[in-house]
Parts: sequence; C-alpha cells; structure tokens
Amino acid sequence: MRRYGGTMQVVSLQQELQDCLEKVTSGPPVLVPTMGALHAGHEALIRQATSHPGPTVVSLFVNPTQFAENEDFDEYPRPRELDLKIAEAAGADVAFCPPCEEIYPEGQRAANATAERIALPDLATSPGLEDLIRPHFFAGVCLVVGRLLDLVKPGICIFGEKDYQQLLVIRSMVTEKRNRFGEIEIEASPTVRDSNGLALSSRNVHLSEQEQAVALGIPRALAAARACSTIDEAQVTMRRILAEHELDVDYAAIRHAEQLSPPNEEGIPLRALVAARVGGIRLIDNCAISFEQTKTIRRDEELEDQADSDAAEAS
Repeated sequence: MRRYGGTMQVVSLQQELQDCLEKVTSGPPVLVPTMGALHAGHEALIRQATSHPGPTVVSLFVNPTQFAENEDFDEYPRPRELDLKIAEAAGADVAFCPPCEEIYPEGQRAANATAERIALPDLATSPGLEDLIRPHFFAGVCLVVGRLLDLVKPGICIFGEKDYQQLLVIRSMVTEKRNRFGEIEIEASPTVRDSNGLALSSRNVHLSEQEQAVALGIPRALAAARACSTIDEAQVTMRRILAEHELDVDYAAIRHAEQLSPPNEEGIPLRALVAARVGGIRLIDNCAISFEQTKTIRRDEELEDQADSDAAEAS
C-alpha cells in the first residue's frame, strides 16, 4: 500500500529521506538494500516488505567497499531508470539512491580503510566459504549495511537467501551491535529461480546462452545432493556434477545451517552451498538439505580427489 499518494518517492540525500519518512506514522520503515540491477528476485523482496505496516524503502547503491581491485565494480550493471520502474511496480514507497559521498562522506579511500578495521562476526571470517574466496567482501558489506541502517532506521530489513552467508553475517552483526541498531529484525526471503532452475542474479545478464547452459550445473548439483543419503556422498556428487559442466569451483560444501561450520552430529539443520565460475562470471547458490544420518565431513582436498576420480571414470 503506497504511503505517498500513489507515487514512489525518489530521494538521494539523508535529509530528503528523513523528510519522507517523517510523514508516515504507520510504523518503522522496512528496508530492502540492493545494488540495483533489479530482477524478479528483488521484486519478491520488495513485495515481501510491503506486507508489513511501515513504508518500504529500497536502496539502490553499488557499494565500492565490497569489491576488490580485480573485481567487476566498474562493469556492475546500473540501469537506474529501469530499476526505479521495477521498484515502483513492486510496491516500494521510497527509492533511496544516494551518491557515494552520502554513504561515505569521509571519501572512498578513508571508507576502505575503515572497512579494513571493522570488527566482523565470526560468521564473516571462520566458515571458509565466501570469507575465504573474497576476504575483503564482508567488511565492505557490513560497513555499508551498517550505514544504511543508521540512515533509514528500519524495524525490518529483508535479505535474500541466495546470498546465504551474507544473510547470516548481517543477522549476527545486528545482534552483536544491538546498542547501535536497536531491535531490527533481519528477515529472509526465499531464492527466486528462472524456469530452468538457475538462481536469479544481477550478474546473469552477462552470461551468454552457452554460459547459461554451463551455469545450470549449479542447480543440478544442488538437486543431486538432496537425493544423496550422506554428507560425503552429497559433497562428492556436487563436485562431480560441477566438473562435468566444466565449472571452476570455489566451494561445494554441506554446512550447519546456522553456524556454517562442518556438521559433526545428527539432527541439525543443514545447508548445501556452492560457488563456481563460468567464464569471468562468479555465481553462488544454496539450498536446505537433510540426510538420514550425518557423518563428519572429509577435508576439501579429499573430496576434490574423489570428484576428480569419479569424473575420470565417467569419461
């Protein structure tokens, strides 16, 4: 339900944002942080946000502090006018489109230095997943999300499950810094997939038709893992299928769904997580998974050797 006479408000500055939000008394804002390049997955986040009483604020900001020098910050898509149309059609009340100096008034170089010093939750440094492959990433994410929370002051903030470790990191950060952020609920939204099973991502626009066919190895690997009966079997199966699709694998692992640690006991919630590259595009995906029995998982090196052996036998 629109709070501003049926028209989404587009603001760039903190004062403009505060002026908009002060006009609404239905409840605290609901924030949907994005980097733009909106797709159906973002639409689902926004629609979920609109189910709450407060105004829905969608932020559109490509955050430089979460990109390493060799990553795709400059190439990241920025179709602002299309993003605004998508956000409004999905029900957003406010689109917050700040320039970099509004988020980082100290300048980007100083912000990068701040990110390097920021205290991170264990979930951002210990699992050996995104934190191992992109060691700079969560410092930049926590920095920008913290500043967005300070500016918007939401009661609820919605993140997609596709970026599963990020979801848990932000939830942990907000819990650990409750004195700063207050009682904010970090609400998860299920992954949205294309009809072929590929998880929707802003980076999918860079995939050629042939690369999309290769990328389908990721959801196929996850689906095959869910049909397995043990953790070891599932991890070997995921790596085998990813290798068969000629994907460059960063990780394919089964982890505790809340701690992201290797599971070593029965009856705990589990998550299968994959990160792989096709061409120059890096894609991630995950799903909930369960087994009749839980075995302590083997080291990644052993699993890679087993997957290579299985792939060689298949060829």
